Amino acid sequence: MSITRQEKERIVAEVKEDLNKAASAIVTDYRGLNVEQMTTLRRALRAENVKYVVIKNTLVRIAARELGYEALEPYLEGPTAIAFGFEDPVAPAKVLTKYAKEFDKLEIKGGLLEGDLIDQARIKALAALPSREVLLAQVAGAFAAPMAGFAGAAQALLQKFVGTLDAIREKKAAEA
Repeated sequence: MSITRQEKERIVAEVKEDLNKAASAIVTDYRGLNVEQMTTLRRALRAENVKYVVIKNTLVRIAARELGYEALEPYLEGPTAIAFGFEDPVAPAKVLTKYAKEFDKLEIKGGLLEGDLIDQARIKALAALPSREVLLAQVAGAFAAPMAGFAGAAQALLQKFVGTLDAIREKKAAEA
């Protein structure tokens, strides 16, 4: 069944909008996945607010060229599905990497991160990063550690000062 020119133009416009809005877009080859595996993968991606769509390569190429993402074209060979991460740029990489290990037929080709081309190695490195919440907690801990150290030092200094004043008071009381 052939799609009309208007439908193709609508799809290209939608892909362009998704590429513009997405923090990351990862291109995959899903050839060999059965319906159950594909459903499992889509559910996992949806749970992370990742849009996963199967798109004709020619339509993605048109959208990519119009946006200046010609470097994405080598990844647009064979059956292609793209995972668009709008909120968390790492979420698609984490889910796809996990399922690529589980379903050996799923191949991660490459993609875009904040408009820059990334290859398989960088996607795997992204997937290895801790979650956003963990990173924020680590940053908060890094900021809190010096303050806690300063508070401890200030408290020790204050205790020494109070101890010195108490010793002086006792000495004066003994002299009087």
